[in-house]
Amino acid sequence: MDKNKHRLNVADIITLLRIFGTVLLLLFKPLTPGFFCVYALTGLTDVLDGWIARKTKTAGEFGARLDSIADLLFYTVMLIRLLPVLLSKLPNEIWYAVAAVFCVRISAYVTAAIKYRRFASLHTFLNKFTGVAVFLIPFLLITDGAVVFCFIVSAVAMAASLEELVIHIRRKEYSQNVKSIFYV
Repeated sequence: MDKNKHRLNVADIITLLRIFGTVLLLLFKPLTPGFFCVYALTGLTDVLDGWIARKTKTAGEFGARLDSIADLLFYTVMLIRLLPVLLSKLPNEIWYAVAAVFCVRISAYVTAAIKYRRFASLHTFLNKFTGVAVFLIPFLLITDGAVVFCFIVSAVAMAASLEELVIHIRRKEYSQNVKSIFYV
C-alpha cells in the first residue's frame, strides 16, 4: 500500500460520525430534546473513537489529526449554536476569562506550528478534563449552577492551555500523546 494513502478504520469512521453529528447540530434549536440527543451522541463518539483506536491498535497520526479537526469543528459549532444562550446567562467576567484562555490556546498552536511546522494539539489529561467539562456546559445551562460551573471550567481550561504552551516550548519533538507537563 502507498505510504501516503490511509485506509479508514472503525475509529476513523466513528470520528467522521462525530463530524456529521456536529454539522447536524446546526439544524437543532439549542437546549431542546433533539439537540441534547445528537449532542450526547457526538460526545459518545468522541470517547469511543480514541478508545477503539487504542484497543484495535489502529491509532495513528491520521486518526489523531482527524480527531483534533473534529474537536475544533465541534467547539466552533457549539459556539455558534450556544453563543446567544451563553451571552444571556453568563456574566462579562466569564467572557474575559474565555478571551484569555483563547489567547493562550492560540499561542500554544502558533508556537507548535512554528516549532514543529504543523498543527499540533496535545492529548494531555488537563485537555481531556477540559473537554469533558466544556461538553457538560449545555446540560448545566438549564440549572442554577451554570455560572459557577463555567467559572470552574474557565480556570481548568486556562491551566490546560498554559500546560500545552509550556510543553510545546520545552519539547524538542512533537508527540500528541504527552499526558502532562509532569511526565517526561
